[in-house]
Amino acid sequence: MTETSFISKTFDISNIKEKTFISSAPSNIALVKYWGKKEGQIPTNTSLSFTLNNCLTKTELTCFRQTKPNDTVNFSVFFEGKLKEDFKPKIRTFLNRILMYMPFLRDFKFEIRTQNTFPHSSGIASSASGMAALSACLMQLEKALNPKISDAYFNKKASFIARLGSGSASRSIEGPVVIWGNHPKIKNSSDLYGIKAPFKLHPNFKDYCDSILLVDKGEKTVLSSIGHGLMNMHPFASERFKQANKHVSEIAEVLKKGDLKTFMAIVESEALTLHAMMMTSNPYFILMKPNTLKIINKIWEFRASSGLNLCFTLDAGANVHLLYPQNEKEQTQLFIKDSLLQYCENEQVINDNLGLGLQA
Repeated sequence: MTETSFISKTFDISNIKEKTFISSAPSNIALVKYWGKKEGQIPTNTSLSFTLNNCLTKTELTCFRQTKPNDTVNFSVFFEGKLKEDFKPKIRTFLNRILMYMPFLRDFKFEIRTQNTFPHSSGIASSASGMAALSACLMQLEKALNPKISDAYFNKKASFIARLGSGSASRSIEGPVVIWGNHPKIKNSSDLYGIKAPFKLHPNFKDYCDSILLVDKGEKTVLSSIGHGLMNMHPFASERFKQANKHVSEIAEVLKKGDLKTFMAIVESEALTLHAMMMTSNPYFILMKPNTLKIINKIWEFRASSGLNLCFTLDAGANVHLLYPQNEKEQTQLFIKDSLLQYCENEQVINDNLGLGLQA
């Protein structure tokens, strides 16, 4: 599909005067990282992620039909019950980007009410879950205006428009494994939207667990959007993009065959490479904290002594995602309690597992 495939051409606004749509979307954790983008929120390499289950953003979108179309999209936004003017610039940019694909937005005034099941600015990708949930609500509105929309088109367009708000949000519509970015070896993959991985997940990865160790719950010192931009002139960018696309091919085979050892090697390599790109950009920056490194070393020591299949990954921040099989949960949870909580801010950890994407 092309970008023009997502332009709404058939819709009837007369049957909606006031209506509320509700959706919940999860965050996701990239196993193969997306770092660097082209104009139009197009990724410079393919990424692959696990969709989470419990770390959700719930959004209510109330639509009020106007007597005449607005020049721009008119909206207010509330987070956890409080008016949030500081959220508006990013949402306004998003809505302006999608206007050509959803021209009916000018006919409504919107009230957006949103909340997370996890702490805001906790290092979990709230922009991914937030933009995915809002996009799903907007697609519910489009389906109400055009009931002929298929479920497949709904998900593709939800991912397509979510991408225009936050690139990683394109991976929060479906699950448990989502691929975003055109890849020659992944059938139907696209730069325009994420797709559910076109293969059966091996039982080894069923209900895979992710314990998020909150090392630093503060705001990031460098925004991801700035970090992506620094890849444009990065001396190692081209080799990094090749590596990421190679890792997508390799981890796809791993997820089909159940090879936990190779899975761990690729996932940790990707996490460290992401931060290596940050540390070698111009200007350079470090988002890991001393306790991030302490946790990583503890994980390596415990894995060597226990033989368990636990590994870490990192997003663009200090917090550590500890990934492990469901059948090793009890031992891993004891390890977290005994050895890792001391390095977490207020001893806080969020336990999650693989999910399937949008929830009603």
